[in-house]
This record gives sequence, C-alpha cells and structure tokens, in this order.
Amino acid sequence: MDPLTQHLHAMLGPDATFRDGQREAIEAVIEDRHRALVVQRTGWGKSLVYWIATRVRRDQGHGPSLIISPLLALMRNQIAMAGRLGLRAATINSGNTEEWDAVQDGLAADAIDVLLISPERLANERFTTDVLPGIQGSIGLFVVDEAHCISDWGHDFRPDYRRIGRILKLLDLRVPVLATTATANDRVVDDIAEQLGEGAAILRGPLARFSLELDAIALENQAERLAWLAEQIPLMPGSGIVYCLTVADTQRVATFLRSRGIDARPYNADLSTEERVVLEDALVANEIKALVATVALGMGFDKLLAAALFGDDPAGLGGDVTAALDGDAAA
Repeated sequence: MDPLTQHLHAMLGPDATFRDGQREAIEAVIEDRHRALVVQRTGWGKSLVYWIATRVRRDQGHGPSLIISPLLALMRNQIAMAGRLGLRAATINSGNTEEWDAVQDGLAADAIDVLLISPERLANERFTTDVLPGIQGSIGLFVVDEAHCISDWGHDFRPDYRRIGRILKLLDLRVPVLATTATANDRVVDDIAEQLGEGAAILRGPLARFSLELDAIALENQAERLAWLAEQIPLMPGSGIVYCLTVADTQRVATFLRSRGIDARPYNADLSTEERVVLEDALVANEIKALVATVALGMGFDKLLAAALFGDDPAGLGGDVTAALDGDAAA
C-alpha cells in the first residue's frame, strides 16, 4: 500500500478511497512543489489534502506547515483532525496569548507539525516580530484556507488576507503553497492565481454538492420564523445549527427554543474561548439539539447537519451564510 493511501486510512478508516482529484492535489504540492489552487465543492475534502501533504512533508524531514485559517472555531476543529495523522498542531490567536511562548518554544524545538493562524495575526506586531521570523526559513508547506478571502472580487474579502502576498514573496520557491476554496468564480480564481505567482497549478472540480439541499421559505415576521423553527427542528435528525444575524438574535432564539423543550444554546463572539469549546464539543457529540449561532461558527466547521436562517433581511446575509456552509468534511 502506498504512503498516501496509508495516511488516508489512518484518517478515515480502512475502507476509505480518494475522491477524484484529491490524490492529484496532494501530489501537486509534495512532488511537483507547485503553488497550487484547489477549487472544489463543500465537503469534497480540501483539508484532507493539506493534512496528508503535511504528514508526508514532515516524514521527509521538512519544517512545519503554516495554515492561514479564518475562524477560531475552524482552527479548533482542524486541530482535532490533524491528530488523526499523529500531527502535533497548535494555534496562535487572540484568545490564547498566554500560550504563545509555549508555542514559540515548540516551534523552535521542531515539536510542532502545524501552526494555524488567522489572517489578522499577520497584522499583529508581536507575531510578525517575534514568531514569524523564527519559522519563515523552515516552513515546509504554506496553506491558505478559504482562499477566496484573498480576492477583492470574493464575497467575503478580508483585507488582512492581502498580507499573505508579502509572505509568499519571502518564501523560498521550493516551499509548496496550497490555496483552497469552494467559493470562487472565474474572476476570483484568476485573481488568486495571480497572487500565488506565475506557474501556479489550478485544480478545479464541479462545485455542486448533491447531498446539500437548499430551500427558501417566505415567512412574514419574527413570530412566524420562531414558530417554524420550533415546529421543524424536532423533526430533523441529529443536531445542527440555526444561523442568526446578531448576538442578540442568538440569545433570543435559543431562549425561545428552550421554552419549547428544544435543547438549544446561543453561540457568538461574546462567549469566552472556554465556553465556545464546550459548545462545539457538545454539538459534535450530539449532546445538544442545536447551536443558535452567528457566523462566528461556520466556514469549514465539520458538523453542519442542518441550518436555518433567522433575521429580517435574509438576502443581505446570503453571502455570509454560503461561506458558513462551506465546510471541509473529508469523509
């Protein structure tokens, strides 16, 4: 059995097989040392590509992977996935400043295989002064997740993603670079490829996801929407997420659902890191019926079984909800 298949089985079990394009994407960065853009549908398994590529590169003696990832919830979710391949993953973010020194020590000792950061870290003086210079020369794989955020044409453009271009110019050309997204039209693809540099490979597949059903239901007011949720959620299998526009809405909707006997909890940026972790774990373990969340949860989180939109302007949130449903379940 070849090493890539062995790593796949370690992650997903002995019966797992690669989806069309996954092996090619991994080989593009571990063998050809391309700068590659992977545009594949939600659920195709883009994260599987960079985890296996990281495992192979580390086994070959290369340095740790640096992954730019947009949300803390996604980082925690990804760290759990990395453990399936025996990868030691760490994150540096605004919520764990007390761990930064330990992470730096681990990087210096080559005891960390993967470092995940948000794009905003690239604007943080402590990170760019103390952390980045120490790993810049040893990065074994550079990954930009949710890469549509790089593009001015993307629906979820984040200015700090533009700083990635400066890092790319400083990287040794032998360092593989992988950008991934499920949300990119032709113009966005061209923009990202230009930023990756001349010769970047573009690996594209169909974006339709036949296991995902989308529905739009016209409801007159908040009272009707609440009543619809209270009626429909108990009928849905498993657990899931109700997306809201604001922190106040998450609290209001969760309180209402609990009054109707539904185990629902609010999830938003006002919660502490510890509270968020507890809720994420409870959702994954099916210990609660629903998280009522802002887009602080989403964009690649590996458990999106059901989502409903609550708010007065669904059309105004359409792009954000799409981003939140762009998960990377690698089954």
